[in-house]
Amino acid sequence: MTPFGAKLRELRKLRNLTLAEMAKAINVSSAYLSALEHGKRGRPSWHLVQAIISYLNIIWDEAEELIRLSRVSHPRITIDTSGLEPEATELANQLAKTIGKIEPSLIREILKLIKSKPN
Repeated sequence: MTPFGAKLRELRKLRNLTLAEMAKAINVSSAYLSALEHGKRGRPSWHLVQAIISYLNIIWDEAEELIRLSRVSHPRITIDTSGLEPEATELANQLAKTIGKIEPSLIREILKLIKSKPN
């Protein structure tokens, strides 16, 4: 599941909406919406995110959060380490190979560390 998919599912359930109801309202199939929630589809388009925000009547901070989550929710990414230190390439390869075996608590710690560094 992606961060966007988890948030979307949370918002939908808080409003007691079925997949079918929401899918019909935003003009997508319920299968697509389910796949989006479960991280089996790529990052949603800007237009789809806007349709979701409008349908759920989300404003301000919550809308910005949903937009931010959509940007970091591509389930299949490519990391370009060309021009970086060899250790960066090794880290990217090791992460790709082992991410499914890393405990969720450790993933949260690593994510927190990475987010704390300036861009």
